Amino acid sequence: MSDQESKTPLLDAVQCPKDIRGFTPAQLKELAAELRRETIDAVSITGGHLGASLGVVELTVALHHVFDTPRDRLIWDVGHQSYPHKILTGRRERIRTLRQGGGLSGFTRRAESEYDPFGAAHSSTSVSAALGMAVARDLSGLKNNVIAVIGDGAMSAGMAYEAMNNAGSMRTRLVVILNDNDMSIAPPVGAMSAYLARLISSKSYRSMRHLARELARKFPRQIEEAARRAEEYARGLVTGGTLFEELGFYYVGPIDGHNMDHLLPVLRNVRDSTEPGPVLVHVVTHKGHGYPPAEAAADKYHGVGRFNVVTGEQVKAKAAAPAYTKVFAESLIRAAERDHRIVAVTAAMPSGTGLDRFAERFPGRFFDVGIAEQHAVTFCAGLATEGYKPFAAIYSTFLQRAYDQVVHDVAIQRLPVRFAIDRAGLVGADGATHAGSFDVAYLACLPGFVVMAAADEAELVHMVATAAAIDDRPSAFRYPRGEGAGVALPDEGRALEIGKGRIVREGGAVALLSFGARLQECLRAAEDLAARGLSTTVADARFAKPLDVGLLRRLAAEHEVLITIEEGAIGGFAAQVFHALAADGLLESGLKVRPMVLPDRFLDHDKPERQYDQAGLTAPDIVATALAALGRAEEASQPARA
Repeated sequence: MSDQESKTPLLDAVQCPKDIRGFTPAQLKELAAELRRETIDAVSITGGHLGASLGVVELTVALHHVFDTPRDRLIWDVGHQSYPHKILTGRRERIRTLRQGGGLSGFTRRAESEYDPFGAAHSSTSVSAALGMAVARDLSGLKNNVIAVIGDGAMSAGMAYEAMNNAGSMRTRLVVILNDNDMSIAPPVGAMSAYLARLISSKSYRSMRHLARELARKFPRQIEEAARRAEEYARGLVTGGTLFEELGFYYVGPIDGHNMDHLLPVLRNVRDSTEPGPVLVHVVTHKGHGYPPAEAAADKYHGVGRFNVVTGEQVKAKAAAPAYTKVFAESLIRAAERDHRIVAVTAAMPSGTGLDRFAERFPGRFFDVGIAEQHAVTFCAGLATEGYKPFAAIYSTFLQRAYDQVVHDVAIQRLPVRFAIDRAGLVGADGATHAGSFDVAYLACLPGFVVMAAADEAELVHMVATAAAIDDRPSAFRYPRGEGAGVALPDEGRALEIGKGRIVREGGAVALLSFGARLQECLRAAEDLAARGLSTTVADARFAKPLDVGLLRRLAAEHEVLITIEEGAIGGFAAQVFHALAADGLLESGLKVRPMVLPDRFLDHDKPERQYDQAGLTAPDIVATALAALGRAEEASQPARA
């Protein structure tokens, strides 16, 4: 296709950011328009984080035009807004493999490109990483720039302020771009604010400011300090940057993040500054900018599946069973209708955890604390001390960020905080950064903790009721992403007996002890083994802690082979089982025990079913493990008898 026929003639000529360094402002504006069209088209095919990426198109173009990337380090916080960045940095030909098996990651990734100096998928890490890079640069005697782009939502996390506090106390040159697309922390942006931003970021202003500071030093210390604060507060009143000035940053902004005429001069001024110390540039943008369906529904288009570009309608397969997240939310609502002490807490994921439904029903008993998992956990601990029943709905991968609080503030004090752990196991397109691999290992080792896993959506209903009933210690129940197994749901959840599993299928030769949502694979494996003449028991452990030791003894006594199956890393459920068996002397009578866990490596993004195949946790893998334990490994490649 010729340039005349192409819808993206400028973008077609860009192989790397160096190609746009000589572009005029008019060309950069056109490039941004083409980049936006390309991003929309690509995500309509692959799905992904659309709204955030559309919000930073102009900013992405301006940053790569002004700064000398990759020599200048550009760090995107979270990385879910990096699709335009990927297109401009030599990955356009692969952009339609985004989040697909073997394709581009949905986040920044060091192994993917030299333009991704830091991998990220959890928020609020960019300033810390950027400061580390800037200090390393200074220690090496280099002169390159380091730029961190962080969203206003990510600024709700304590780690961002820890990093800014540290940076503000140093003379290290660092640029932080605050991408403000949601919080109302900025006065109106327009021609006047753009002019002021250009003025206070300019070399002449900063030189004059330096001269005034030097003159003030000739006066007594009290007058010098008063002059410094007067100048900072004067700028803060005009621009809204007093908070950042107090943290030690030189504040510039706010500026319109979609106006190239505002962005370019400010970024150039910041780039060319020779003054030491960190600078914060406040940029105001809009999620989904330039695509009406995304602008109209920022939450709906934060993360999307495939969609029709013209209508914006997302392509969704008809669900065969309700999603676990929905089942959890509806079960919690029913429990809260019966018990006014139940409250729900999430860390910036109300729709992802299903708690937006709870918030509609009980607005006064729902709390979204922002991207602040540490605070969320201790906040729940405080609620529990006063007799309330907090449910902390946090993804497994995000709960990792609050482990000290789980140990110190909840477990040691035996406070009955209930952890609803969504996205347990492998999660598909979001890959290793979002997989729920470690929660069983890091919770089951804590004294007094009750740790459960739902085998299906009906079990999840009962586990919500169980957690609500536990009032003397902390508890957690985990459940996967996506649809349930299709089992019938009970009208009402009932509290399970703590530490008791269940037998789902009786057999005699092989015992499959499942913890979590691999139960259906175990049942399929049992059918295959039975066809091979191996009568198989399938048990649902329900609890990793406390373990059902009576069930373990029975399985050990009545079977030649015992296999544990879980959607978690080494050190989790199987470790608890092996410890109990060893302590009870049950490994000394010839019992063959085999653990099946996630492999000791991080699994890349792919379809969940392919990930579980790679992990070796499917029914054929279970069959092969049983046959190998019995010395019949060669039969695994042969079909079972009909």
